[in-house]
Amino acid sequence: PMEGEVRWDGLCSRDAAARGVALEAIAQTVLRRGRSVAADPLLAPAARDGLSAVLARLLMLSRRCPFPDVREKSQAILGGVQELGIRIPRPLGHGPSRFIPEKEMIQVGSEDAVMHTLFADSFAALGRLDNVTLVMVFHPQYLESFLKTQHYLLQMDGPLPLHYRHYIGIMAAARHQCSYLVNLHVNDFLHVGGDPKWLNGLENAPQKLQNLGELNKMLAHRPWLITKEHIEQLLKTEENSWSLAELIHAVVLLTHYHSLASFTFGCGISPEIDCEGGHTFRPPSVSNYCICDITNGYHAAEEIHASPTGSIPSAESVCEVEALMEKMKQLQECRDEEEASQEEMATRFEREKRESMFVCSSEDEESAPARDVSRHFEDTSYGYKDFSRHGMHVPTFRVQDYSWEDHGYSLVNRLYPDVGQLLDEKFHIAYNLTYNTMAMHKDVDTSMLRRAIWNYIHCMFGIRYDDYDYGEINQLLDRSFKVYIKTVVCTPEKTTKRMYDGFWRQFAHSEKVHVNLLLVEARMQAELLYALRAITRYMT
Repeated sequence: PMEGEVRWDGLCSRDAAARGVALEAIAQTVLRRGRSVAADPLLAPAARDGLSAVLARLLMLSRRCPFPDVREKSQAILGGVQELGIRIPRPLGHGPSRFIPEKEMIQVGSEDAVMHTLFADSFAALGRLDNVTLVMVFHPQYLESFLKTQHYLLQMDGPLPLHYRHYIGIMAAARHQCSYLVNLHVNDFLHVGGDPKWLNGLENAPQKLQNLGELNKMLAHRPWLITKEHIEQLLKTEENSWSLAELIHAVVLLTHYHSLASFTFGCGISPEIDCEGGHTFRPPSVSNYCICDITNGYHAAEEIHASPTGSIPSAESVCEVEALMEKMKQLQECRDEEEASQEEMATRFEREKRESMFVCSSEDEESAPARDVSRHFEDTSYGYKDFSRHGMHVPTFRVQDYSWEDHGYSLVNRLYPDVGQLLDEKFHIAYNLTYNTMAMHKDVDTSMLRRAIWNYIHCMFGIRYDDYDYGEINQLLDRSFKVYIKTVVCTPEKTTKRMYDGFWRQFAHSEKVHVNLLLVEARMQAELLYALRAITRYMT
């Protein structure tokens, strides 16, 4: 098919002249194919599909490429194809996020110099500027660290071959039926020469990758069950064994994509323009949206319930912010006064951990069944259950016995050099990120609130900080916020726009995205701690 004839790689060049040559070649090829399709209506469907895929890619470039020359030329090529009487695609939906109005986001082409560099780096590395990046750019300092880490894991020298890395990303994202990430990595997997047969399900992949399936499930849903025996099985099997370095690479990839699935659902990331669900070849209908948009959930009703941000603040939600700030002030004063006993602190942790088991959303609506590759990776028997109801008990993991700083970091750095360092920076940026604002208030110290969010997530995983008073969590995180956190971290595929709109109603979208960065990093660190502890126990 046609994809093979179009060379996209040249568009990633930093050199405008090189991009110009690549664009000219693409224009020639596409228009030549367009003319043959236009001349022969009975052309094989494969040739039509090939052209459609290329046109969708050009549509994406015309909207999402950080280089203006590529945006303009892609638009012009589409125009040329349209003049041949061939339908060209248009985008579906409203921007990179279903939760955040497009007008409140950075538009490609109007970004500042710092953001432009990030966009260009991202585009040069992946050949695309994806919707995750466009939402994360609310926080450029974090985005830079995130992109650097992801680039290292996927593309730089490392123990695992490239196609394995993308396949492991697919395995991880499929645990949460995250078709957004699955689709991206299916494309990348094929691009680096992966075998399409593997995409029909894990049983078609090499035994070595199949053996990783169990660890993938446990990490995603019950990381506290991982033992050194699981690690031993992977390292000791005769012909399909993993080396320690490969296993560390795999574990970091699995945890990266589990938590990125949380971000994808937590921020309502839309399908990429050139992926399924991101564009249509149907002409716009009279009323501006056609029936296919409605079934895709892009209905005008969304506009009526537009986000609270930007509307007149209701008295009730303004009070919400004031009340939260007042509580922070009181807690700070209490902290300075009395110290609870060790026993009391332990009890408060256990209470919070037990209660977190029962936090669940009233909606619990069934999410749409996945139509994409992820259905081949389903194992529905195994999800994050509320364990206490199933007689399951989450043991307590004491950070002073095994922490990222003192144990995990050095283990990763030893077996997969530089990655411990990259992850450490990313954890720190997410945890310490602050603009000292809360909704409409300036000069606020938000560290107490950030710590409560981080520790609440770790508490759901049974992870306890001895010096933290878990009583603070109930003071600072209200029920709707806890429901949102637990859903995004544990069953992200069930996150709804209503949940996103329902917490912190007076806060800016950038602040809600900031919350998601905390959720991503706290979840990733929690999963890593359990896996790395098991690896350390195996090694000693």
